[in-house]
Amino acid sequence: SPYMSLTLRWRAERAAQVPAVVHADGTGRLQSVTPDSTPWLHRVVRSFGAQTGVPVILNTSFNVMGKPIIHSVEDALSVFMTTGLDA
Repeated sequence: SPYMSLTLRWRAERAAQVPAVVHADGTGRLQSVTPDSTPWLHRVVRSFGAQTGVPVILNTSFNVMGKPIIHSVEDALSVFMTTGLDA
């Protein structure tokens, strides 16, 4: 699933390792990366997995309900400064 278009059920043992990416119903949106499709991101995930034992990285949207989708640095700064985000 290279585009986060599938919602799949997490296995319980894996869900416990990454609770921040598991939805309340035990599912999550998967984006798979391969050395051929996205070599740089595949290296990042593999390296993170080697260091932590968890080959999962959270990819979160920077969209806020009621606000337009971010298209520029200025949009990002505006949303950041007006939504209570802290990092």
